[in-house]
Amino acid sequence: MKTSEVRERYIKFFEASPRDHKQIKPAPLVLPEDPTTLFTSAGMQPLVPYLLGEEHPKGKRLVNSQPSIRMQDIEEVGDNRHTTFFEMLGNWSLGDYFKDEQLAWFYEFLTSEIGLTKDRLWISVFEGGGQVPKDIESAEIWKKIGIKESRIGYYSAKKNWWSRNGTPSKMPIGDIGGPDSEVFYDFGEELKLHENSPYAKQKCHMNCDCGRFLEIGNSVFMQYKKVAEGKLEELPNMNVDFGGGLERITAASIDSPDVFEIDVMKDIIDGLEKITGKSYQEKKNIVPFRIISDHLRAATFLANDGVLPSNKQHGYILRRLIRRSAVKLRDMEGSIHENAFDKAIDKVFDSYEDHYLDLKNRQNVKKVLSDELKRFTNTLEKGLREIKKIDTIDARKAFDLYQSYGFPLEITAEIFSERGQAIDINRFQKEFEKHKEASRSTSAGVFKGGLADESEETIRFHTATHLLQAALRKVLGENVIQKGQNISGQRSRFDFNYPKKLTENELNKVESLINEIVEKNLPVKKKLMKRTEAERTGAIHAFGEKYGEEVSVYYVGKTLESAFSREFCGGPHVSRTSQVGRVKIKKQDKIGANTVRIYLVFDN
Repeated sequence: MKTSEVRERYIKFFEASPRDHKQIKPAPLVLPEDPTTLFTSAGMQPLVPYLLGEEHPKGKRLVNSQPSIRMQDIEEVGDNRHTTFFEMLGNWSLGDYFKDEQLAWFYEFLTSEIGLTKDRLWISVFEGGGQVPKDIESAEIWKKIGIKESRIGYYSAKKNWWSRNGTPSKMPIGDIGGPDSEVFYDFGEELKLHENSPYAKQKCHMNCDCGRFLEIGNSVFMQYKKVAEGKLEELPNMNVDFGGGLERITAASIDSPDVFEIDVMKDIIDGLEKITGKSYQEKKNIVPFRIISDHLRAATFLANDGVLPSNKQHGYILRRLIRRSAVKLRDMEGSIHENAFDKAIDKVFDSYEDHYLDLKNRQNVKKVLSDELKRFTNTLEKGLREIKKIDTIDARKAFDLYQSYGFPLEITAEIFSERGQAIDINRFQKEFEKHKEASRSTSAGVFKGGLADESEETIRFHTATHLLQAALRKVLGENVIQKGQNISGQRSRFDFNYPKKLTENELNKVESLINEIVEKNLPVKKKLMKRTEAERTGAIHAFGEKYGEEVSVYYVGKTLESAFSREFCGGPHVSRTSQVGRVKIKKQDKIGANTVRIYLVFDN
């Protein structure tokens, strides 16, 4: 079965009676109005306000297929099932149906529409923990449907709890989540993928990650909101948030444990085979072909959405995908031509032109990737020259080559093995883990798009930052626009375009204007609007960014027309300005030729 056919059947299945879902358009990969995340990584992301109780314009039953990116899986790419870019089939109940209907419908879709055999399906449910009881109800529903009890397993929150940030203990205050029930497809005991894996000595089970079982769907019962450390509160509605990997369900439909064998991935790999003259079926080529095909698909979608390679945020991710692909290609080829990726990019466009990719962008996407490839080729060659200067290799030097030039350990090891030298892999891994831990600490706030968390103080600062931008525009002129922000519970750091530091008089005017609005106790309201209508209101937004057809506009004032501040934003905010409290500008810095940074704190 083709990927497009599975996608179409899924949406039509949930649109049909008696399910009666309404299809919603997928969100962009980059959500400019959502400051809490770097990329759209699940179909539920744009729906958080509605899972919290807000009414959706299309009703209580929704369905779509959402292109998504999850960079936390990048180190896993190369196995038979992980990808950085994927499509998430999703259906939602916003306080309507619940476990009985959801589990039965998904089972019907898999067996009747896709043709999967029920005896190849295994089920996991939540074993309970903390404030949330064991999910015996879901297990009983599965048994009633016809799944044998021996194929139903109970797992902890680490496996059978879903929120955007992990288990209940890791969820920030304000985050929502709930227990889930996952469906796995069994490719059979004869698939001995335990060999040479960390799971080789373990007894095989559906969650062992050996490769025999493939998770193909996850029904999340979105019931809880974290309100304090160690405390969950039930949401106003009992919601269903289903997510199923389109690529994985398609792989199950053709009975292949390798998602890179489905049509959309195989087409890209075919293009790579033509470029390299090598075969995917040859064992040594399997992992690099998987990495290159996945990364180029993700890079094509990002470049199509207007992301450009850079050293910051979205651009850094795009650069990493392109450069990692280049290293793998050079390893196979021995050299790289600047247009080496063109055939693979064409295959991505050919596969998705009827669904997501704008055909007008094809040549531009090729240019973005080839320009970056050309720049990196020079860097890669520098790495090779650096190797020639090294007499004796060790783990630290190998890691420096990896970090500075993207030079893969396996190539470094091969070159020095010819000199009779070996690299301590364990020591290299320790260096790598230290680097990853440092990266996590540094980027934790960055990858949330500016908000460190959703604590009361951070939310107050977020609203104060809206007032700050509005006040700056009233004092300095309407050309002032945000260039960046970083908000924590201690302060708001706000960057904006301006050729010089503000005078003391200008700073005082801005600060006084903010506190004047705070003291007026104006309401802070949100309105869901068509993007074009929202732009006509004069609401501040990122020009040149791609938005969905509908956007959220937060405004401060009694009406949108008379509002002191109007901005495209995903929230969260206080409900009235008096809740912000008085603020003061702690300091300002000139951080570029045309950029000023202001630090805002509470005036206690």
